[in-house]
Amino acid sequence: MIAGGFGVGKTTFVGALSEIPPLVTEEVLTDVGQGTDSLDGISDKTTTTVAMDFGRITFTHPQPMILFLFGTPGQQRFWFMWDDLCHGAIGAVVLVDTRHVEKSFAAINYFEERHIPFVVAVNQFTDGDRYGADEVRDALEIAATVPVLICDARNRHSVLTVAIALVTHALTAATPRPLTRHGAHA
Repeated sequence: MIAGGFGVGKTTFVGALSEIPPLVTEEVLTDVGQGTDSLDGISDKTTTTVAMDFGRITFTHPQPMILFLFGTPGQQRFWFMWDDLCHGAIGAVVLVDTRHVEKSFAAINYFEERHIPFVVAVNQFTDGDRYGADEVRDALEIAATVPVLICDARNRHSVLTVAIALVTHALTAATPRPLTRHGAHA
């Protein structure tokens, strides 16, 4: 899953990563949404995801797998879909915009509450503030075990690095720890 706040770059991320032409459910923003969808800091945004984005990428390492990419809608009124979209997910990318860090908390809480491994990817907007991974980690109050990466959602190599970090993190989180002599996990 690729999740995060409204206008953070989820559709762009899926499009840059997918090896197939992505399925997108973008609709033009209208005057009807003005009271609901704040364009503060993203005034050039003209469309929004109303269901999901879908793509696919194939990996051969660390083990052969095909990942199906589901980009979630960012607005709260569409969050009811998240449970269906994340059913069976191996993990999630929480995409963060430093201009609106507060919009990341809902996605982080969602994955933490469901014990779904996730990584944080800070999408570098040209007019956004630049912060290091540790500064973002502190601002989001996330555990040291959660990878925090800096990325450009438009750049395939950049989002591929994030996807590899997610798969590695998810595989590590799923690896059972060795048992001690008394049968408890170490």
